[in-house]
Order: sequence, then C-alpha cells, then structure tokens
Amino acid sequence: MADALNALDILKRPEDWTLGSPSLIVLVGDEPFLSLHTLALLRERLCPDEADRGWAWREFSGEDLPDARDVFDEAATVPLFAGATRAAIVRGADAFVSAVRPQLETLAAAPRGGRGLVILEVRSFPATTRLAKAVAKHGLQIDTSIPQRYDLAGWVRQWAESRHGCSLAAATAQRLLERLGSNLGQIDQALARLAAAVEPSARKATIPPDAVDEIAGSPQERTAWEMIDSAAAGNAREAITQLAALLDAGENPIGLSAQGATVLRRLSTAARLLALPAGDGRPAGIEPALREAGVAAWPKALSQARDAILQLGARRARQLPGWLLDLDRSLKGDASRGLRARLALERLFCKMSRQTAPSDRAGSAGAGSAARTARPSSPRGART
Repeated sequence: MADALNALDILKRPEDWTLGSPSLIVLVGDEPFLSLHTLALLRERLCPDEADRGWAWREFSGEDLPDARDVFDEAATVPLFAGATRAAIVRGADAFVSAVRPQLETLAAAPRGGRGLVILEVRSFPATTRLAKAVAKHGLQIDTSIPQRYDLAGWVRQWAESRHGCSLAAATAQRLLERLGSNLGQIDQALARLAAAVEPSARKATIPPDAVDEIAGSPQERTAWEMIDSAAAGNAREAITQLAALLDAGENPIGLSAQGATVLRRLSTAARLLALPAGDGRPAGIEPALREAGVAAWPKALSQARDAILQLGARRARQLPGWLLDLDRSLKGDASRGLRARLALERLFCKMSRQTAPSDRAGSAGAGSAARTARPSSPRGART
C-alpha cells in the first residue's frame, strides 16, 4: 500500500479518495476531530446503507481491553444477503495493539479477501515494527494529526465551504486560527455559528474577519481575548479587571497564560525580525514583519498588533518570551492557584503597561518610523 495518508487531505476532498480493500486500517494521531470524521467517512464507504450500520459497524473501547476473539469474530462474520462490509473498530487501541500484536501481524500480512475489516485508532504507531511494515504492504495507515507547516487556513476555508456552505475571506480563516489555535473541534463549532448568523441569501458572500470576534468562542473566551488585547495595548488596569472576572468565573490561569502566549509570541517574533541587520532578512517595515510573524493579514488585526508593538518598544517586545517562560514556571510551581496565580498574571500585565502617552507617539504613524521605533539603534541593542 502507499505511505500513510493524512486525514486533512482526505477530508478536504473525500470524493477524490478511493478506499480500496486494505487488510487492516490504522488511524494514528492525537486530533480527535480528524479521527471522528475519518471514521464517519469510513462508515459511509463501508456501510453506504444506513439500515446496515446497526449490525455491520461495531465499536469497542480500547480502555476496556476487549477480548481479541470478539473483535476478530465480529470482522470475520460474513453477511448472507447484505452488501455492507462488516467492520470492528477499536477506539483508543494502543494497549489493545500491545496485547494482541502477533494476531494483528498475521491479520495485516495477508490480503483481506472476503472477510470484514478491523480498524484501530491509536496515538502512536512506530514504523519500525513488523505490524507497521505489514500495514504498509497490505493495509492502510491514516495520519490524524496536523502536520507542521500545513496550510491549515486554506483547509479551514475549504471545510467552511463544503460542510457549512459559507465562504470565508483568507484573513477570516487566519483570525479563527489566531483566536482558537489548531483546535479543529472548536473551529468547526465556530464555523457553524458563523454560518447560522448569515442570511441564506447572503451565504455566498465572503464572511469578513470582524465576524470572528463577535461569534467565535464562548463569552469567557471572548473576554480572554479582550484581556490579552488590553494587556498588549498597555492598558494594564483594564486587563487586570478582565482577568479578575475570568478567574472569578472559574477560568484556569494556566489556560489563560497559554492563550495569551500565542498572541504575545507573534509580537516578539516581529520585533526580532525588525532587529535583523539590513539585507539579512529584515522586513521592509513593521506590518510586513507582523504578517511574517503570523498576525492575521487584515486591517484591524494588523493595526492592533502594530499599536501594541509600538507601545511595548523593541526591547520589551523581545523580552516577552522570557517573561512568558517565567510566568509558566510560576503558574506550574508556587503560584499555581489562588491569589498567587492572579498576582503572577497581573505582574506580566504591569510589565507590558503603557509607558508613554498616546500623543507622544503620534508622530510615529508611518511605516518607516514605526520600524525605526521597533528595532534597536545599535548592534548591542540587537542582542538584548
């Protein structure tokens, strides 16, 4: 069989994918959304008639360590009068694979023929094992993780069009990823809410990035984004007030820190890019640096990030990763909860607070002066 396929590519255009007749299917990865939808696609291919799925599709929990004979017998039973392919699925099957590896090796080493199919869902599947080599020859391995450097924004736009019937601007997909990270389950829910908020007659119109902040995420998540935006803008008082409301509502300080780190590291990356020597990869200005650092390429996001990096200044912006590391250590150590956790986050916001009045920065609105403000004036400063 071919090398492992990626579930993102299969789900992007399922009509172009042919299942074939593998001896054993293994879903490998840590993204439950991809695993769930890949299994749903396999169920449609193996049991196209929904009336057959009650008997032809049976799932086992790997945590219960099912008897291998039950799993194999379920797949081996051939229906007399139905066209569905019988399938036995073991979810969370890592321990199951370890317990019955020899039997699985025998199963995977030969063509399937007329019997049913065994499908395993695992988190890891080392390629050097005999089982993995047998699956590579006669079976099918599907990767249900998100690869590095994958065009996830493009995939989100395709998914929004095919599954939710709505069109996203490129910057809207980037904004969703910026706000929700690579959690595809949350992104899918946000897309459903975006689609529901659009009138059917306007479904083909492109949804702008502004809609993400209005709809995507729970009220607590939106407050957390507002808190991070306030802190980055230097408004420590407002950020601390929003932090208190979130902690009083039961939000986890470590989760809030991680959410903020995603935004703040982009600012730091942009500052470091601007500190590069001329001709050595330094962007032409602050906005190109922000786009290269991963900030969503739409006016509001770029404007917020630009104002934040200007108010922080080059030195403080480049110090953000160190501050975030200190915060993470504190929250996972002596400041893991209660007032100490709140104080640790408040200390970070105070370090980022505005040091000059907005009117003092009014003359630095041009991209050239912005870049000069955001990068050091001497080689020694570039090493800070």
